[in-house]
Amino acid sequence: MRRTRKSPLSTLLARLAALIALVVLGALCPSAAQAAEEPGTKAAGLHISDGRLVEGNGNDFVMRGVNHAHTWYPNELGSLADIKAQGANTVRVVLADGHRWTANTASDVANVIAQCKANRLICVLEVHDTTGYGEESAAGTLDQAADYWIGLKSVLAGQENYIVINIGNEPWGNTDPAGWTAPTIAAIQKLRNAGFEHTIMVDAPNWGQDWQQVMRTNAQSVYAADTTGNLIFSIHMYSVFDTAAEITDYLNAFVSAKLPILIGEFGGPADQWGDPDEDTMMATAEQLDIGYLAWSWSGNTDPILDLVLNFDPAQMTSWGQRIFNGANGIAQTAKEATVFGGGSGDTQAPTAPGTPTASAVTATSANLSWTASTDNVGVAGYDVVRVSGGTETKVAASTANSVTVTGLTAGTAYSFAVYARDAAGNRSARSATVSVTTADTPVGSCSVGYRVVGEWQGGFQGEIAIRNTGTSAVSGWKLAFTFANGQTVSNMWGGTAAQSGGAVTVTPASYTNTIPAGGSVTVGFIGSKGATNTAPTAFTLNGAACVNG
Repeated sequence: MRRTRKSPLSTLLARLAALIALVVLGALCPSAAQAAEEPGTKAAGLHISDGRLVEGNGNDFVMRGVNHAHTWYPNELGSLADIKAQGANTVRVVLADGHRWTANTASDVANVIAQCKANRLICVLEVHDTTGYGEESAAGTLDQAADYWIGLKSVLAGQENYIVINIGNEPWGNTDPAGWTAPTIAAIQKLRNAGFEHTIMVDAPNWGQDWQQVMRTNAQSVYAADTTGNLIFSIHMYSVFDTAAEITDYLNAFVSAKLPILIGEFGGPADQWGDPDEDTMMATAEQLDIGYLAWSWSGNTDPILDLVLNFDPAQMTSWGQRIFNGANGIAQTAKEATVFGGGSGDTQAPTAPGTPTASAVTATSANLSWTASTDNVGVAGYDVVRVSGGTETKVAASTANSVTVTGLTAGTAYSFAVYARDAAGNRSARSATVSVTTADTPVGSCSVGYRVVGEWQGGFQGEIAIRNTGTSAVSGWKLAFTFANGQTVSNMWGGTAAQSGGAVTVTPASYTNTIPAGGSVTVGFIGSKGATNTAPTAFTLNGAACVNG
């Protein structure tokens, strides 16, 4: 299974429920307004102190990272290196306990931990089978998840410096979310009674968004149930959190009460349920020095939430650019855990990379390579930037001294340069620049007819007819076009769509794979839209421009 967007009740209902909770129960129950007590027993590694997550040496650790859907994509563990190359210090890894999806074995989990450590990432391990319990009939219980963790104790013990155990993902739906509290306490105590000393993370009900304020109201009693005090709360912020006031009010309530919290998942792109305010989420997390973990690296059913497409860091989406390179983003704010050497006193920057050279330049991409940098400790990765006057825009990252820059515009001149960085966050001087002019888009033997079949508030149905005007059949084609008004493709038949920002590519289904000479194929789709729904004006087939109409 691949994740899609959340499906909370309407924002209006969410706010009404929140208002009722605030009036009847208060923003936090009275005892929660008091500072959380100091832990009675410190964890061996990562632990809670004075309401904050700290490392074993007492240094603050603020998570800045992403979620990675390992259990559904077990062959993509190499993504951890790519995630690290973007500057993340943490990755939240999706696992399964066997109730809903095939259980991740002890050896697999041990390998995940080893790969996290090798890539100098703190690892949050979560069981996903609990998602939406009470509303999702296939979901498992927190008690079952706790049993799974106990079964893995042999590979988890001794890793307290490097991992956090997130008992169960979004372990309650919108049906009777008040039932979340007792099972959460019981699962925490079950793990402590089994001898676990790790920091434990617990997700909120209401599919993680707590719009009925259950976690917020009961946070103090849940925290007090952990005899070690090494517990952190996780709120998931999607379209329920679409105003600055909702976000700042929720996070400040926990921080003021010294109840540890982070944003364990969040999204930014708008959908039919609303438009999450990711700018305020990230800015507030930075202001309060609390963690955030964006959903998700790649592999969502709806690619609107993919940070990169096809697990390829060279195909970073606009959502990925926002998370990694935007204001209060990961590249700007993440600090590596000191257990890996971050903040270790290494102040020497790598040498500047060599001047990049360009090869295999097409209408939309270019390969860049450069002479590697050197460093007194070691080079962790490289950032490739586009230089335009006095402005720099990061366009790619790599752990090697080469990368393919994609998403370029045909017939356009670019200037690129490279920075090197080490594990302590030191950045080199910039390399000299290389000038690249992309090829003109070739004119092909094709025409494309695009039409809107029907529209409704927030959505529409579209149809695309692709005609081969040449003299030979076309097989294994790729169609590309760009939406101008933020439209997104949510479902397609006759082809498969991938989307990065407004740019859409379509590859064929088995029955539309071949377009005979003089023939055509048709694909249809359902999309989301705002107030304006302008049709695309240009199409390419296998990189060649098509006649529009």
